[in-house]
Amino acid sequence: MFEQAISSEPRNPIGEWVTRGGIALFFIWVGADKFSPGWVKLFEQIGFGQWFRYFTGVVEILGGILVLIPWTVTLGLALLACTMASAALLLIFVVGQPADSIFSGAIFIALTLYWLTRRN
Repeated sequence: MFEQAISSEPRNPIGEWVTRGGIALFFIWVGADKFSPGWVKLFEQIGFGQWFRYFTGVVEILGGILVLIPWTVTLGLALLACTMASAALLLIFVVGQPADSIFSGAIFIALTLYWLTRRN
């Protein structure tokens, strides 16, 4: 039972780069989009001010860049997972729109599962 979990195949480096590149591109794109006026209303509902929108954009871009650097992948994944968990919680408890938290919650789960597969 545990032998299968211990003896895993080596990772495919091309698959790793494609996956990490996809994560990075997604978060760099979403982070850069936070600087557009389309996010003003949501961040007004959150109530922390517009500085929080810019901060969130910078954190998402930084997390995307960290995922690309081989020795900072774990830090980038942790930063992005915390950002997505926070987004889900803010949408549920502060904004009062729990259905909107499904997307950020799903991204949080996907990032966590990807991190767990990389742990060996």
